[in-house]
Amino acid sequence: MRPWRTFALVLAVAIVGAAGTLLVAKVVGMHGSDLTHLMSLVAPAAMVTIVAAFGARWLLRGASLRQRFVAVALTAAVAALANLGVLTTQMFVEDHDARLVFVLLVYATAAGVAAALVLARSSSDAIRRLDDAATAFGEGALDERVGELAAGPELDRLAATFDAMAGRLREAQEHERAIEARRRDLITAVSHDLRTPLASLRAMVEAVDEGVVGDPATLIRYSGEMRRAVERLVGMVDDLFELTQLDAEAIASESARSSLDEVVRSALATVELQAGEKRLSLVAELHGADATPCSPRLERVLQNLLVNAVRHTPPDGAVRIEARRTDRLEVSVLDTGEGIDAEDLPHVFDPFFRADAARSPAGTGLGLTLAERIVEALGGRITAASEPSVGSRFAVELPLP
Repeated sequence: MRPWRTFALVLAVAIVGAAGTLLVAKVVGMHGSDLTHLMSLVAPAAMVTIVAAFGARWLLRGASLRQRFVAVALTAAVAALANLGVLTTQMFVEDHDARLVFVLLVYATAAGVAAALVLARSSSDAIRRLDDAATAFGEGALDERVGELAAGPELDRLAATFDAMAGRLREAQEHERAIEARRRDLITAVSHDLRTPLASLRAMVEAVDEGVVGDPATLIRYSGEMRRAVERLVGMVDDLFELTQLDAEAIASESARSSLDEVVRSALATVELQAGEKRLSLVAELHGADATPCSPRLERVLQNLLVNAVRHTPPDGAVRIEARRTDRLEVSVLDTGEGIDAEDLPHVFDPFFRADAARSPAGTGLGLTLAERIVEALGGRITAASEPSVGSRFAVELPLP
């Protein structure tokens, strides 16, 4: 507390005490010269109170909590004894009565000091627990908590605040560790998946460069293979760049909205050519949810799901989008494709995951991962269900804006 605020507080306490004393004097019938005499005694007492308060502030600035409590109790007792001495000197109290009151005040002083020691010990123990918990937490014990102190509302609130802070820091550390583990897995997967097309490109370039192949037909075939390898690398790098640029907080705060019908039509348009080449039926059944507002990023989610569905659905099959609106927006992509084995289903959203039935080398291995990250950033969830040789269903649930 700043010095001027301390002075103002002490002055206010002294003035209130003096005013209270005079008020009590009037209530008990004092008036005239007696009241004037009392005021002449109260005024210097108030000044002494102010000086004593500042002196105590200076003397106790390095004192422990227990010492401060005892000092307060002793100050009250000394003030009472001083008042008794003044009253006796001024003949307001007879000697016999003064001795009796003095004995009682000595007892009250002892009781006050004992109570101060008990209260100080309770508070000191609570502060020690806080200190021990903070020290352990600072040394890396992030599971350390203070718990219930039962030491008064202020210290209890401080303990609850510390525990809440420790919990948030623990969650933040676990989140950071999860992100770091995901980053390492992603780097490992990227390194593995880039190696195959790069090795293929290197082998074909070396064969051409060293003259191992030279006939036009083989060169044309190599050229086509190299073009497809480069396209795969470009797609993989593009998806990887988008994946690393996803900012969940930025996505969650976006205010742009599109109608579900518009998003679905745009997503279907991106796979119409591939579906036509395989004579696949593309159907959208929105069940009255057409005008439901949603994030434009849902289009990218549906694009990835549709590309995946078209890729794994045999000719003359069907790919369908279904939607419905309840307390949430639910959008599903269904296909009559080859399906996913039960042991592979929990891993379909892992980066670069491959399974003979679920993923073919034509994909980058990041489409479903991107879809999951976007949906989670929008506050929703995405699930997969499948039956081999029957088809798959990817369902997206999003909160309504």
